[in-house]
Amino acid sequence: MDAAVVKPATTLRQPAELAAHNLVSQDALPGLGAVAKRYAIAITPAVAELIDPNDPNDPIARQYVPSPQELQSETIERVDPIGDRAHSPVEGIVHRYPDRVLLKLVHVCAVYCRFCFRREMVGPGKETALSDAAYTKAIDYIRTHPEIWEVILTGGDPLMLSARRLKEITADLAAIPHVRIVRFHTRVPIADPERVTDEVADALRHPDVTTWVAVHANHPRELTPAARAACARLIDRGIPLVSQSVLLRGVNDTVETLTALMRAFVECRIKPYYLHHGDLAPGTAHLRTSLEEGEALMRKLRGYVSGLCQPDYVLDIPGGFGKIPVGPVYLSPDHDGSAQRRRLLDYCGEVHVYPPE
Repeated sequence: MDAAVVKPATTLRQPAELAAHNLVSQDALPGLGAVAKRYAIAITPAVAELIDPNDPNDPIARQYVPSPQELQSETIERVDPIGDRAHSPVEGIVHRYPDRVLLKLVHVCAVYCRFCFRREMVGPGKETALSDAAYTKAIDYIRTHPEIWEVILTGGDPLMLSARRLKEITADLAAIPHVRIVRFHTRVPIADPERVTDEVADALRHPDVTTWVAVHANHPRELTPAARAACARLIDRGIPLVSQSVLLRGVNDTVETLTALMRAFVECRIKPYYLHHGDLAPGTAHLRTSLEEGEALMRKLRGYVSGLCQPDYVLDIPGGFGKIPVGPVYLSPDHDGSAQRRRLLDYCGEVHVYPPE
């Protein structure tokens, strides 16, 4: 008889709880106990309900259910894969690009993705949020650096904060004259849509700044009716939404899945923004694709879906050197060496010369 997920009443955080709800087998518990000691686990009821326990390759489970493979690190993997620490002048701030900073308010999330690039900074034994003193120093840093035009609230997940606190933080940032854009990066509308209340949506807006929200989803099944309603609560208040996704082996590494995901975003009035190549976080090799695979997928996507559905395929250069687009490349010098002539590769793989002969 096929197993079924017993929908939990609260978030699942221990391997034994996962087993009790048919998300892992009892035989898997010894190995998962070691994973839980190192990396945080959290699966909300909304996410648990999406998982098919009869599918060993379920794309939702691969994102959230822990695996013993997470304890197998490769030499190229890094505790801080995108170099946050190298660009952190004060606690809670990452200032990698001149005109924008990250403000990391909290180190907790509604769910913990198994591929998270900050997985060593969240979870067991880690701090949960900035102290009041650290928050004051972070705001002072933003205030005294007039080149900062945009503040990106991340973490952890900033929408884990209360509506009251979110309103206070938005107001604090809006009071800084040179801050014009406040952007919230969040998984909450997908993983715990009931948390996106009218009060939370209202708290993100302020007349003196423009608010954007970047929503993270990796598979079209994650955009449930409840998730779509949560996003609509933000959009209907005039908050524009963009998407962030990570290219993941066994989750969205086919053109059919990426097409469905990007179309679902656009149908929800969410503009596809970034498709991230998997970062070199410890224990995530089983979920990473190659750059060549990513380029091939993006080349196919370009030809089959609307321009509205096209994200930028990007890679964060390890060590803190920034984010760059990584293709695909459609243009190269012609074989005759002419500086004026280029070879063009269309989405079907056919080669053309420009200017035409």
